[in-house]
Amino acid sequence: MTRKDGLLALLVVVVWGLNFVVIKVGLHNMPPLMLAGLRFVLVAFPALLFIARPKVPLRLLLGYGLTISFGQFAFLFCAIKFGMPAGLASLVLQAQAFFTIILGAGVFGERLQGKQLAGITLAVLGVLVLIEASLSGQHIPMIGFALTLAAAFSWACGNIFNKKIMSHTSRPPVMSLVVWSALIPIIPFMVASMIFEGPALMLQSLVSIDLTTILSLVYLAFVATIVGYGIWGALLGRYETWRVAPLSLLVPVVGMASAALLLGESLSVLQLGGAVLIMAGLYINVFGFRLRRAVQA
Repeated sequence: MTRKDGLLALLVVVVWGLNFVVIKVGLHNMPPLMLAGLRFVLVAFPALLFIARPKVPLRLLLGYGLTISFGQFAFLFCAIKFGMPAGLASLVLQAQAFFTIILGAGVFGERLQGKQLAGITLAVLGVLVLIEASLSGQHIPMIGFALTLAAAFSWACGNIFNKKIMSHTSRPPVMSLVVWSALIPIIPFMVASMIFEGPALMLQSLVSIDLTTILSLVYLAFVATIVGYGIWGALLGRYETWRVAPLSLLVPVVGMASAALLLGESLSVLQLGGAVLIMAGLYINVFGFRLRRAVQA
């Protein structure tokens, strides 16, 4: 990877890591389902006027949009609204990697390797430690934690649909998939907001929208989604997956660091222990035991 592309990859990691802080800030003056719905309105319009519709079966596009877009962000935004720390949410959300492995084994018959089983085991231990931290009153709301795991599972389901889409004969460009799938969750988000948040709160949040909320929406839609996925997709197109994908492990590092710096969030010893176990599980899942073998050599 060239130095320029390496810097671009790190830029995306920083953008996606800061995403969780921006969500927390945006939720100060707008309910979560409404904020998420407006995000996808801005992702879809006006970009779809300039980007061709992906030539994939509608059922796959619907499945992708309802899981990776609607399900993931409905649960994630609500989790943060209910008090899930932004930094910790950036880490727990990475459980999607393990959910994806398990779903892939069930849907595609993929065999689990030893490193994946070891990684999953460590990550599950980390999750159990975080649950213990939540139950012992260390500032992790159980409902927020559970919703973040639900967001990770929705992301994993979206990954399965994404694999089906990418294995289709007419493999669509990344931005075509991102933009056109953004149309799908808009109505579900608005209907869900009307049911759970109420028309009065929806109207009030629009009437009293402030500059902070507008800038948060611009960041979430254009910077994190359009720019972030655009650069990431281009990098995946130029290099092998194993060169690019592992860099996403840095997203929760940036997420927790930015949340600590900008929001004053901190982790207890128990929470930090759970976070380390999850990060170790993610590392082993991607790299296996290379570090151990290198030391032995």
